[in-house]
Amino acid sequence: MRYFFSAVKKIPAVDSRIATEKAKVSKTITASYELPGEKYEAIPEQGKTYEEVMVVLKAAQAYDQGKYGAKHLSGCIYLGNDAHTKFVNEAYGMFSLSNPLHAEVFPHVRRMEAEVVSMAREMMHGGPRVCGAMTSGGTESILMAVKSYRDWARDKKGVTKPELIVPITVHAAFDKACHYFGIKIVHIPLGADYKVDLAKVKRAVNRNTIAVVGSAPNFPHGMVDDIQALGQIALQHGIGLHVDCCLGGFLLPFVRELPDFKNDIPAFDFSVPGVTSISADTHKYGYTPKGTSIVLFSDSDLRSYMFFTCPDWTGGIYGSPTMAGSRPGGLSAAAWATLVHFGKTGYRTLAQGIMDTARKIMQGIKTVPQLYVLGDPRGMVISFSSNTINIFQVNAAMSKRGWSLSSLQQPVAVHICVTARHIGKADQFIEDLRASVKEVVETPEMYKNSSSAKMYGMAAAIPDRNLVKDLIIVALDGMLDSK
Repeated sequence: MRYFFSAVKKIPAVDSRIATEKAKVSKTITASYELPGEKYEAIPEQGKTYEEVMVVLKAAQAYDQGKYGAKHLSGCIYLGNDAHTKFVNEAYGMFSLSNPLHAEVFPHVRRMEAEVVSMAREMMHGGPRVCGAMTSGGTESILMAVKSYRDWARDKKGVTKPELIVPITVHAAFDKACHYFGIKIVHIPLGADYKVDLAKVKRAVNRNTIAVVGSAPNFPHGMVDDIQALGQIALQHGIGLHVDCCLGGFLLPFVRELPDFKNDIPAFDFSVPGVTSISADTHKYGYTPKGTSIVLFSDSDLRSYMFFTCPDWTGGIYGSPTMAGSRPGGLSAAAWATLVHFGKTGYRTLAQGIMDTARKIMQGIKTVPQLYVLGDPRGMVISFSSNTINIFQVNAAMSKRGWSLSSLQQPVAVHICVTARHIGKADQFIEDLRASVKEVVETPEMYKNSSSAKMYGMAAAIPDRNLVKDLIIVALDGMLDSK
């Protein structure tokens, strides 16, 4: 099919039609980013006063809050408490000039980062050998882990054609890491339980395999892969096992301590033999400001392959632990302040509310005849679909009612990632879901042209992956350019 569509696209009439459709997409995307107010496409000749700039910023803040403030977002904003936002902003401001790259100039920022890593290590049941680093987010944490495995395997085992084995549900950041670092990524399908097929993982391991990956939980369906079984595979073959806890890393450890849910989440951390690295985002259920994450390694030897060093640079001896050189120390301070403020008791309390809400939502979805839940999710992400109606139209109907859910593909579905903002809103979600399904059943034409239904319907219908990639690039161009 790929070869067929590649040939068809070369026909002048088809090529012209594709160009026309791309132009339409570009125009739509650009229009969606049009905002009120004066534009600055060059540095103004005469600068504005602090007061004048603040007027513009406050107007922009009010506009954006109007876009998301009343919406029930799936993930994205995990707490949204005004008092906490003020607190972390103040913490950030106190260290806004600091830079962890210059640890000798800003010793307390270095100490706060080290303590955040240590707190994450203890939370993940890591012993004294476990170590790590703070990064800018989950993607960088994943990139650093993958780079470490590539360089470790090349140095220790002579692997020159590295391969990474991952479930198809693993975060796309692993695809990005393999693309950047020249690694073959091997995607393993799921079993009937929506967890990675362990038998196929075993068959995929070969002498070029540098590591296997499991999720706790995965983003699409909220399932926790069988980390204990993956650990045994890793140990048997002498390879690494990375556990991606970017989404649930600062939630599931506390869920496992709750009496009502402690048996729902199997072990996934350093207590499991074979686990050699973990990524966990503080800026999700850790409730820190956006822009921090943690990557942990089983020992300092593996971590050392993450580092970059340049001993003979004319500017002096240079080295950095992660991809970034200079980094905002204010984020490190705000992350440290948040973890110390909440404490384990605070995180447990929020975890209880989130899980009570998620469980109620899942049970409610199962009572809607047209819908079904994918797998048996035990955490905060619930994915659902339908065999009788268009689930993306249901998503559009939910959006009209203030719910911003995530659209999924292969298989088509939507999910809600329950956060602290959803606590106490389970009944409202089910009521709105029932109304949305009823609306789609009775008037299916109402939402057939919704952007979500059209975009994901098109992606599912077009076998030419490169054409879909082209449309994504058009969308990214429109997002980045000031027009």
